Amino acid sequence: MSPRHFLSFADISRTELLTLLDTAVAMKGGRYTATPLAGKQIALIFAKSSTRTRVSFEVGTRQLGGQPIFLSSRDIQLGRGEPLKDMSRVLSRFVDALMIRTFAHADVEELAAYSSVPVINGLTDLLHPCQLLADLLTMQEAFGTVEGKVVAWIGDGNNMANSWIEAAGLLGFELRIACPEGYEPNKAIYDANAARTKIVITEDPDEAVAGAHVINTDVWASMGQEAEIALRQAAFAGYCVDDALLTLADPAAIVLHCLPAHRGEEISESVLEGPRSRVWDQAENRLHAQKALLAMLFP
Repeated sequence: MSPRHFLSFADISRTELLTLLDTAVAMKGGRYTATPLAGKQIALIFAKSSTRTRVSFEVGTRQLGGQPIFLSSRDIQLGRGEPLKDMSRVLSRFVDALMIRTFAHADVEELAAYSSVPVINGLTDLLHPCQLLADLLTMQEAFGTVEGKVVAWIGDGNNMANSWIEAAGLLGFELRIACPEGYEPNKAIYDANAARTKIVITEDPDEAVAGAHVINTDVWASMGQEAEIALRQAAFAGYCVDDALLTLADPAAIVLHCLPAHRGEEISESVLEGPRSRVWDQAENRLHAQKALLAMLFP
């Protein structure tokens, strides 16, 4: 039987996602005591460095009874050019699941195609579905449900924006993305989800935030885009989530940021540290959401 992978929200049904969120709530509340990873080894492959992804997966794996194995590209033959398909076939004979955080989404797809164990997308340049699980959990905590809410994304149409589009298509909430011309989300992902719910792409942050329940942002230059910083700072001028922008949102709106944050660029210090910020809950929820994902993959 083929293994169950989680590379994107295309790999999960609406019912499964809602169940996963409920499981994460139970885990966070201490009402889940099972150890579905008992005796299992989970390889964590990092071509991109990380704080939240590494610690949350290591701690979560141990809390579910398993053993994490951290592998950076410097530690394994991947860093010396070993083909992914070879590494996948070998590692999946040693361990029970693979999590990878890397650059090209095609690399994760190739890893999964040759793996005999579940593969989890910990981040690619195209998608960041594990972060979205935490974000949806944070929404559910704040509002009791994600349904009927309006979510605004301000800034780069990056892997986070693409995953928000997939999540909106699956769950049916309204999504508005404000980004400068030339920095739009992936067109194929947008086209695949545009008919499933209301998704608005605009260049006007005010339009995106008006009446919204959730306001999201991310750094303007992600890892690997350091050479574009000056160009991006000019393009994204006016796309800062600040107190003035928040006055347009729903009075009960919350603010999310997947971190790390550049205060004074994509988000102001006052908003990040303010009463509407749920950023620290959101960061903690990586642990609970990913534990629920692992429990789903190892029922």
